[in-house]
Amino acid sequence: MKRMDKKILIIEDDQSIAALERDYLEIEGFQVEITADGRAGLDAALHRQFDLILLDLMVPNINGFEICKQVRKVTNIPILMVTAKYEDIDKVRGFGLGADDYIVKPFSPSELTARVKAHIVRYERLTQADPSKDEIQVRGLQLNMASRQVFIDGKEIILTTKEFDLLSFFAKHPNQVFSKEELFEKIWGLDSVGDNATVTVHVKKIRKKIEKDTSNPQYIQTIWGSGYRFKG
Repeated sequence: MKRMDKKILIIEDDQSIAALERDYLEIEGFQVEITADGRAGLDAALHRQFDLILLDLMVPNINGFEICKQVRKVTNIPILMVTAKYEDIDKVRGFGLGADDYIVKPFSPSELTARVKAHIVRYERLTQADPSKDEIQVRGLQLNMASRQVFIDGKEIILTTKEFDLLSFFAKHPNQVFSKEELFEKIWGLDSVGDNATVTVHVKKIRKKIEKDTSNPQYIQTIWGSGYRFKG
């Protein structure tokens, strides 16, 4: 990854935090653009090319949740929400709108740069996937790895980037039990700074989209005390 070619959009109205984020990322060789207004940030995200967005939740005019929702309609580039809050309801809402990860203020330079690098690398790997890979079919569930499409009984189901990553990982490893820690490391690649509640949130979102009865899941099953298993 040539970092000088990678562009980061920071949408943050706190000038000191935005400058700190910019400085950390520029030291690592990234190009950085800052907008302090939600409306201007959304316009930049929709009309210019970026490799990742650092998005504060509480920017003026248009909040971070709405920006995330609008951006996800046109692109799957990584979105990292930045917040001073650490409330599960905010995380659930953000993930539901398509956010890839959260970073909570105050954060360290190493945490910020580690998350940014990991998400860009993973996104590049996904977009450069071998188009010759076969589909995965398990009963009524069908995953097309090249087009990143999911179907249930022939009807397309829309998943976010991380939801697809997690579901496809499960489908590639049927009948194996994985702990939340293992899944976070495999999908997010940040075992040292991860929040394993992220895995729980994503599993719940996937179940709502693919399971006929979420109280009795037929695909992603909870193995109490151990983690999750995909029933092949």
